[in-house]
Amino acid sequence: MVTRVATVAFQGIEAVPVDVQVQIAPGIPAFILVGLPDKAVKESGERVRAALVASGLGLPPKRITINLAPADLPKEGSHYDLPIALGLMAALGVIPQDGLDGFLALGELGLDGRLAHVGGVLPAAIAAQGRNRGIICPAASGPEAAWAGEEIDILAADTLLALANHLTGRQLQARPRPGRDLRAAGELPDLAEVRGQALARRALEVAAAGGHNLLMIGPPGAGKSMLAMRLPSILPPLGPRELLDVSMIQSIAGELAGGALSDRRPFRAPHHSASMAALVGGGLKVRPGEVSLAHNGVLFLDELPEFSPSVLDSLRQPLESGETVIARANARVSYPSRFQLVAAMNPCKCGMAGTPGHVCRRGAACVTDYQGRISGPFLDRIDIRVDLPAVSATDMIAPAAPAESSASVARRVAAARECQRRRFADAGHPDISTNATAGAALIEKLVEPDRESQVLLLQAAERFNLSARAYHRVLKVARTLADLAGSDKVARPHIAEALSYRLRFGAA
Repeated sequence: MVTRVATVAFQGIEAVPVDVQVQIAPGIPAFILVGLPDKAVKESGERVRAALVASGLGLPPKRITINLAPADLPKEGSHYDLPIALGLMAALGVIPQDGLDGFLALGELGLDGRLAHVGGVLPAAIAAQGRNRGIICPAASGPEAAWAGEEIDILAADTLLALANHLTGRQLQARPRPGRDLRAAGELPDLAEVRGQALARRALEVAAAGGHNLLMIGPPGAGKSMLAMRLPSILPPLGPRELLDVSMIQSIAGELAGGALSDRRPFRAPHHSASMAALVGGGLKVRPGEVSLAHNGVLFLDELPEFSPSVLDSLRQPLESGETVIARANARVSYPSRFQLVAAMNPCKCGMAGTPGHVCRRGAACVTDYQGRISGPFLDRIDIRVDLPAVSATDMIAPAAPAESSASVARRVAAARECQRRRFADAGHPDISTNATAGAALIEKLVEPDRESQVLLLQAAERFNLSARAYHRVLKVARTLADLAGSDKVARPHIAEALSYRLRFGAA
């Protein structure tokens, strides 16, 4: 007789059905696990055996075969421990088989029979709901599974023994509650703390309003990182669909602490020594990288030229498509990666090029060699480039007028984004929410610059050799500037300001 327990394998954020088939038959005692298991799955046999012993149940001296079907799908991770253990218990008659038929199970077992949290519980719970099943998971993962909805049955316990008692009706487990929302756990840094830098503040507001990529260039201490860290404070909260997508990625990566969801947009700031696998994703188990963890949020790259050029160029495809595709010999995995890039850099290696009274020791090569580490195709994908002047100690000591707060700027950003949402919905594209994510044909249709604006664009294109991508990105920024001004039409001043952001850094 074969007992079956349903579980899942993860391909990106998709939970693929897996059938755990357990057979206990006469023969030479053995524990055989088949179905393309990785190292962690192969080791589950010893964890399951020890957990069963700790729960007062030993395996018989028979031939035990466990098949993870479909057999041609690679199985990775420790979450197969629990369905294997439940299948063995059902095969031994300890728990009823029909008690498992309506559930999907996943969880890691300790040698003492305790259940440990595993990643991917939220997408697994959503998959279970879509298949009219409940979910069995560790108690630590219960608050995460509860976000899948009130109608899904959730059985979350601390130990294997507690699960057995519930399934046999001896001691029922309470349904877990969704994890606490962490939005109010701490205040975000406020823009009011930034002294001066009016142009950079304006650029930050425009970038937030349209979801545009931003590059800030300035000497050390000019406030580049300070401004970037205050961008989340002026961004609108995540919508329901965005929140779900972000939380599923965090769940797969094991970063959904306590099952608590937050409607704050992600802000990821990897160090410049990050590898390509860390930034884009990959590795032995093809985990999501920083670009996917920044989905629907901000990816901040400080000291941009210090990143490996090949790592930076690997971002070109996610920046364009909003998706990261990782291809391997035995798998092809994709993760959503619709992030807003914010980068900061010094103008040269010594950091002070262009500062009054400073002369680089290496001359012009100090600037060209340093900025040359960033490829033209990568720069072409950055919509807004702004220069920050140096800030001296005297500027900090001198009294200054109170700066505008993040709350005030956030209201203008929210109003501009609402205009964009309505415009795209009326145009038959409800899935597009910001100007930055609109396609070239759509943005041309929605902008329709007047005659004066067209002349200005033509002059800029001829003088600065704008690429087709640069042209469309100028239109997107101009549309955002018009939205911030409350204007239905894109006029020449909007085009001119958009071009001023584009033509910095000495290239289009």
